[in-house]
Order: sequence, then C-alpha cells, then structure tokens
Amino acid sequence: MASRFKPISISLSPNVQKDDVALALKLIFRPWKWKNGSKIREFEEEFKKYLGVKHAFSFNSGRSALFAILKSLNLPEKSNILLQAFTCNAVVNPILWAEFNPIYIDCGDDFNIDIEKLSIRLASLAQDTTKTKVLVVQHTFGLPANVEEIVSIVRQNGGTVIEDCAHALGATISDNTLIQDFGTPKKVGTFGDTAFFSFSRDKVISSVYGGMATTNDDKIGKRLQKLQKEFGKPGHFWIFQQILHPILLYFIILPLYNFLDLGKLFLIFSQWLHILSKAVSWKEKRGLKPDYFPKALPNALALIAQNQFNKLEKFNAHRKIIAEFYYEHLKNTKFGLPEMNGAASAKAMAGRSNMFLRFTVTHPKAHEIIYEAWHKENILLGDWYTSVIAPDDTKLNEMKYKTGACPNAEKLSKITLNLPTHINISIEDAKRITNLLNKWK
Repeated sequence: MASRFKPISISLSPNVQKDDVALALKLIFRPWKWKNGSKIREFEEEFKKYLGVKHAFSFNSGRSALFAILKSLNLPEKSNILLQAFTCNAVVNPILWAEFNPIYIDCGDDFNIDIEKLSIRLASLAQDTTKTKVLVVQHTFGLPANVEEIVSIVRQNGGTVIEDCAHALGATISDNTLIQDFGTPKKVGTFGDTAFFSFSRDKVISSVYGGMATTNDDKIGKRLQKLQKEFGKPGHFWIFQQILHPILLYFIILPLYNFLDLGKLFLIFSQWLHILSKAVSWKEKRGLKPDYFPKALPNALALIAQNQFNKLEKFNAHRKIIAEFYYEHLKNTKFGLPEMNGAASAKAMAGRSNMFLRFTVTHPKAHEIIYEAWHKENILLGDWYTSVIAPDDTKLNEMKYKTGACPNAEKLSKITLNLPTHINISIEDAKRITNLLNKWK
C-alpha cells in the first residue's frame, strides 16, 4: 500500500531517473564538456530524423527557440502575433522581446484555441493588408489542436503558423483528408511553417532548460542557424546550475520534501542564493528579458536532453497507462475529463492523439482540491493554469492582456487542475490521487 507520507509531485523535474542523475554527476566534474561538443549536432540530427523535418536547431529554452523563430520571419516592426489565452508567459514574452504585439484569442473548453473566434479575428485583420498575420497555435497539455483546419484558415488569410509543441512532443494527428498518407499519423510540429519545443524541467523530456526550433522552410532554416550562432552559449555558471538541479533534487529536495518542509525550504533557499535556477524569473513575470535568454543549447544540456529523448516512447506509453487509470476511476463524477471537456464535437477530436503531459480535469472547486491535496495528503497537484497567463503572479498588463478579453480562458483558469502522469508516478500513486478526488465527486 502506498504511504500517504510519500510526497507526490507533478512539477519538481518529474522525469528524473537514476540514469539522468548518474549522467549529471559525471558532467558536473567535466566542465570542458559543458559549453561545446559534438552532442549538440547529434541531438539535433536525431530530433530532425524523429520529427521528419529538414531543419532543427537547439536553444537553451523554448522561449529562446520561439524568439529565434520570430526573428527569422523578418517581420515588420510592431507586427501582430496571434496566440491563445490560457497559456504561459514563456510564450508571450518572446513576442514582447521582439517588440511585436500579442493579440489574444479565447480558447475552447478543450483548452486549445477557439477556431471560430480565430476566424473572426483574422477576418477583422484582413481589412488591413499592412498588418502581418502570424499565429502561434498551442497544443495544450499534450492534446493536439485541430491544426489542419487552423493552418488552412490562416493560410487562406495570407498568414504564417508557428506550432507551440512545448507540451506535445510525440503527439500525433491522423484520419484527415489533409494528410496525404491516408490516415498515417503525423507528428505535431510538422503542420505549420515552423515549430518550437521545450525541454524545461516539467515538460515531456527535460534537460532542466532547453528547446528546439524546427522547420521545412530552407530560408527560415538558414536564418535560424545564423541566429543560433549569434546568440552564443550561456555562461559556465548558468550551465552548472542546470546540471546540479537533478542531483540536488534526487538526493536532497525530494527525500526531505515532506519532512518539516525541509526539502521545500532547501529548494527556495538554493534558488534565492542562485545555486539553482528558477523555472520563471521575476523579470519574465513583468515582460522583461533575463540576460541568459536567448542563447543556444550548451553541450552538457544536449547530453542530458538526448538521454531523456532516448526514453521518449517509454515516457509517453507510461503516461497513457496512467491516463487510462484516471479515466476509469474518475468516470461518472463531477470531474470534466480530457477530450470530454465540452469540445466542439467528436469530429473535432477525431484522429488527435493526446499524449497526456498532464491529465487535466475541471471541477468547480479545483483550487480547494489543490490546497487540500497538498496540505492533508502530501499530493502536489498541478495548477496549469490558475491565470489566463501563468504563473498566476504574472503582471497581465505587462503582457498586454486586458481582463475580460478572453472570458472562457478566464473561466477555465478557475476550475482547472492537473494530475501527474510522468514516469515516476505508479499505479499506487494514481490510486492515492483518485481516492482523494473521489471525495469531491
């Protein structure tokens, strides 16, 4: 029987396993391998082959990758960049850093962009031919957006599509006439003009920080390559922080997390002293750019990312097993379940393969459940997103978001919580979680 005193976490670098820690321990004593080395290109080549694209260039974060993409498009000053609300400031900030204008579109109840509202906004922009139309389409929580239809609509309006695959590495779409292989699954990140992925601490694979920009467009590819070189690598101390993260997490933070909050205090203290990095800096919550963005991916983090990438299929298969358990044990309750959260129709969901980065549910008392889970049961459930732009202490005015602009996203932020599916969650852990949730059914 699973102990209620064992902490269950969704966000503390959940993918870390013994082999990742062993690799980090080797790297910590080999600083000559930190910045430069052959693993950067090896990882990019593996990623390119996996995705089936012509170009893949690595960066030190998904933010840096998106910023590079925006710069590579050679857009006019103050260009409009459309994106959905119910997102993270890591998507908005590169738009602000590039001095473009974010235009928010509401999301549907499946957490992805509302296509009808997107169409209306594109139609309004079409009247001004001087305005650039670029859309960042997000595959939220690992559930692919209906990207074939979205791409078609945007291109009919003379626009460009950037796929945000930060949550969705390995997710696929099939069973659509726009796929010429007669229903053969096609990976997200291959539908738009370009795409970016994130390898941050709580993503599908993790190198603590990291990202990739991909495209089949040769011109964009050449510009991305040039920008990657111009950005340069982050400094040695920043790289050291990221290598140290899985080591301290595995040996100190997680083992002590439930013991008088010592693990949590150690994490906070380590970040305050800048021994470890934060996932989101205070500057980013205000639309400002930290000096370690944008940068290219250093060799040490390419090694860690590649080690995780080699386990991608195992990770995603495990996520689906845990998701199936949640489906079975939360059916016929008040919880709104993934792909059942009021999506437009069964047709809209057809062929979209959710790889369940997190198992996202809705409940009228979501925030109360999150609080009780942590304080009474040692279960740290996810809060993506308790604000239309996360984290919840992000300054919305600095993100150029006006309250009331996207009412459905604002509604969802009050009723959404996430359940862990990562490789370190066992069926026994999932039982603890569903036993708690069923008190609220």
